[in-house]
Amino acid sequence: MTSRRSFLKQLSVLTATASAFPALAEAAAKKPFFEISLAEWSLHKALFNEKKITNLDFPALAKNEFGIDIVEYVNQFFKDKAQDATYLKELMMRCKDNGVRNHLIMIDGEGYLGETDAAKRNEAVEKHKPWVECAKTLGCKTIRVNAFGKGTAEEVAKAAVEGLGKLGEFAKTMNINVIVENHGSYSSNGQWLTGVMKQVNMKNVGILPDFGNFCIKRSDNSEWGGKCVEEYDRYKGVGEMMPFAKGVSAKTHDFDASGNCTDTDYMRMMKIVKDSGFKGIAGIEYEGSTLSEYEGIKKTKALLERVGTLI
Repeated sequence: MTSRRSFLKQLSVLTATASAFPALAEAAAKKPFFEISLAEWSLHKALFNEKKITNLDFPALAKNEFGIDIVEYVNQFFKDKAQDATYLKELMMRCKDNGVRNHLIMIDGEGYLGETDAAKRNEAVEKHKPWVECAKTLGCKTIRVNAFGKGTAEEVAKAAVEGLGKLGEFAKTMNINVIVENHGSYSSNGQWLTGVMKQVNMKNVGILPDFGNFCIKRSDNSEWGGKCVEEYDRYKGVGEMMPFAKGVSAKTHDFDASGNCTDTDYMRMMKIVKDSGFKGIAGIEYEGSTLSEYEGIKKTKALLERVGTLI
């Protein structure tokens, strides 16, 4: 009797274990519906203030420290190198040595494509062209630009359509995308930005929805400076922008004890992204101050991986 009971007990354990195998195997095999990249801005303190690393170090650091093999550059960290063939060759060699793929370059400081002054707008277009060529050299698919401008929403939209159209035509000859990030002011208004995209109506001109940049009015009326006094709904905004998205920027600042972002409900946000049919790249952009940059990047990556397999 004892032997029979023991046998039945072992049999029930084996049956339960066997029935669990498919579920366990399925969970292990499931991967996020997107790829993960690392935005260089996540390391801006180490690059700018602490001088611990340089832009040339970025690809190897992304791969060896964080296990990320797709990178997004920021032109501020190699501002004078857009046409430096020797430098770009060295950067490409480091990417190749570490098995890293270049995705995009975020462009700042080269003027705004929504300038209502035609001369300033055309100057901005010309200043962006070397970065289009740089992106091509590095094997990037995309450059991210800003569509700021001074004037009414209608005036800036009209200017942005023209500026983006001109740059888009140039970039099209090199198979490079030109995408606008919601980066403050009018650009953080989902309806305004998607309205601009509809008027531009070019396949290689799109949007980089950032999960955290939805301040449409600041106390000093600047794009980034003063305190935010009016914010666009981030979930509504991302939902509006996704049909034009050629990537998403996974912004984080702080995390709770469970590893969830305290600013953005990532389950809700990534469901919006998935429901749009998106299967591209989500770029980690940690901007917090509570954790170190390295810790913040790792927590953001863990959050994306967890959420990406649950949705």
